[in-house]
Amino acid sequence: MRLSMIGWHGMFKKDFPIFKKTDMVYLDTAASAQKPAAVLRAMDRFYKTAYSNVHRGQCAWAAAATKAYEAARQNVADFIHADAANIVFTRGATDAVNLVAAGMAQTLKPGDEVLISIAEHHANFVPWQQACLKSGATFQVANILPSGELDRADFARKLTPRTKVVAITHLSNVLGVLNDAAALTRSAHAVGARILIDAAQSIAHVPLDVREIGCDFLVFSGHKLYGPTGVGVLYGPADALANLPPYQFGGDMIRQVAVSETTFADAPAKFEAGTPMIAEAVGLGAAVGYLNRIGWDKIRRHEEELMEYALAELAKIPEVRLMGTAEKQSVIAFTLDGIAAEDIGFVLGKKNICVRVGHHCAMPLHAHFGRAASARISFGLYNDAADIDRFIAALREGMRFFK
Repeated sequence: MRLSMIGWHGMFKKDFPIFKKTDMVYLDTAASAQKPAAVLRAMDRFYKTAYSNVHRGQCAWAAAATKAYEAARQNVADFIHADAANIVFTRGATDAVNLVAAGMAQTLKPGDEVLISIAEHHANFVPWQQACLKSGATFQVANILPSGELDRADFARKLTPRTKVVAITHLSNVLGVLNDAAALTRSAHAVGARILIDAAQSIAHVPLDVREIGCDFLVFSGHKLYGPTGVGVLYGPADALANLPPYQFGGDMIRQVAVSETTFADAPAKFEAGTPMIAEAVGLGAAVGYLNRIGWDKIRRHEEELMEYALAELAKIPEVRLMGTAEKQSVIAFTLDGIAAEDIGFVLGKKNICVRVGHHCAMPLHAHFGRAASARISFGLYNDAADIDRFIAALREGMRFFK
């Protein structure tokens, strides 16, 4: 395993300009991924050669901008095996969840229930909590097993004909556990519920096919997919988007405005009020193209080897306590006996090693595990065995410092 990963050293890191003049070890991809040159070039080229607003302008720049924007939509659609008409550009996964939750809150009523899991990121927890408070619906939370896996028995008990919405993560940003999105979708549909899959963490690490999952909504952010910040995606089949009320108003989402009445465009325009994030969408389309050129086989092999090596090295440190013992993908959260998570981050930061410390926008999950905070490392294409070696060495040195 070690020799195999040495062979991977630098294979992808060279594609990311930020690493050319630094010795930073970046192990925080779960928070935000670094950007490959292909994305930076695409956005720079768009701003320099074809920037204009989209959809209504008549000049050549407007036509080129509209073509680039809609081509990005098609690229994203192809990436998850959807139709372009089912792809809504948002400001990020958080915005996409809020869009769905705000729309569903208009149809929920007392006696209805919304079911999520305790492992949800706050962005897929709080919007549904607030939707229930506004509508009078009941907020249900399924438990997580000590292994970090979803407690399917508890989930099944809480999934009833009263459940109108299920919202659940595909890949936990703390536990690294991948849920079976297709099986959860079948369960939700069996009781007549709509289901939203939060794919913010999984989108860059596992291939997604929304046709196989069958979900009503799926959301993800561009910045975790090696694309720019400020852009995300809401996927929904035609019927789900048609029945979802709009979230914001004005601009491109309008069909007709009169003093007496306003009518709205069909999806996806119905949900893209105002001037969209045009250059960011172009960058996201380029990020998808970059990953397609690498291919899922290489991506998964690279990350599986990194994960196996990192877990093996952490297992040699008796003081390490992992968050959950189930099989993990791309994310490892842990604590150290007798050392606060913030102190771990401090000593690693002094060694130019970037990790995440805190609750990772998952306070209920940490409370469930009886921990106030944890340290988290997460991998991207630019990571290699040397990064893990430096992380482990700095972690051991920091432990000696605090002892």
